[in-house]
Amino acid sequence: MFLRVLGVILIGLSAWAFSAIRPPAPKLCGSVGGPPITGPRIKLRDGRHLAYKEHGVSRTVAKFKIIYIHGFSSCRHDAAVAIHPSPGFLEELGVYVVSLDRPGYGESDPHPTRTVESLALDVEELGDQLGLGPKFYVIGLSMGGQAVWGCLKYIPHRLAGASLLAPAINYWWPSFPANLSKEGLSSQLPQDQWALRVAHHLPWLTYWWNTQKFFPPVSILAGRPEILSSQDIEIIRSREGLPVDQKYVRQQGEFESLHRDLMVGFGKWEFDPMLLENIFPKNEGSVHLWQGDDDKLVPVKLQRYIAQKLPWIHYHELSGAGHLFVSTRKMSEEIVRSLLVQ
Repeated sequence: MFLRVLGVILIGLSAWAFSAIRPPAPKLCGSVGGPPITGPRIKLRDGRHLAYKEHGVSRTVAKFKIIYIHGFSSCRHDAAVAIHPSPGFLEELGVYVVSLDRPGYGESDPHPTRTVESLALDVEELGDQLGLGPKFYVIGLSMGGQAVWGCLKYIPHRLAGASLLAPAINYWWPSFPANLSKEGLSSQLPQDQWALRVAHHLPWLTYWWNTQKFFPPVSILAGRPEILSSQDIEIIRSREGLPVDQKYVRQQGEFESLHRDLMVGFGKWEFDPMLLENIFPKNEGSVHLWQGDDDKLVPVKLQRYIAQKLPWIHYHELSGAGHLFVSTRKMSEEIVRSLLVQ
């Protein structure tokens, strides 16, 4: 009798554990009961859809064509905040910008087997289907900066130039000295240290870790103010860094957008960015890395080490700047000019 009761209890606990760690199915845009499709999308070769938004001059007359890749918990509409120069600036230079919803975000279909490489190939296919020509520029912010590393690795032949804006760092990239990566991870909030360790070592627990009630989830999801620098707070108060609509960002489900971002961004990468070779040996283009020295989310010490290992990248360190420095018109114009005007 005791063994039967024990067996029932174990079966019940196993069923509960399975349901707790198993994420719900995403609510696909355009499906029955799913969110509506409100903007243009392309159909990728594997059948998924990628949503995009166009800015600046028409791509048919543009002198420069840029693909913008948004960060964590954001979407294609973020380009209006991250790249928002003075009126007429893009037109003056002849710049066309297309921003995309990364897989699982906004209105782009989820990609259950998403990798750093697959996102780079999505970017390439977007450029092909929109007719951006043999080469285009890429700009990525934060987690979108990680996507730019993927573009430098997997589609370097398609790039006219690239900018990484406060790109998120994977603390487990092999080229980091152990003491430096440990110091960088330790500088984060304790809840983030644990969330990132789970995403790296136990990715199948990422959904459960960020939805259970015993421990706090990653700080961005919890809305912790400690992750903001004084400049970040000023930018938000000035309304230059307005947050995008989080309901839209997460409308297909948090797992295929936010949680998978953590799993891919802080998981085991297929390559080490610090071993990349210069993709512009004849100075026919340039790669830029921008970092604030008061960024609470991305440790500046690790960014400096990356810049030291890759001297062909133009490193710009901004004194007193936090994670949202790009949200000011002055900085967005400087970033675009440095990339396009040789």
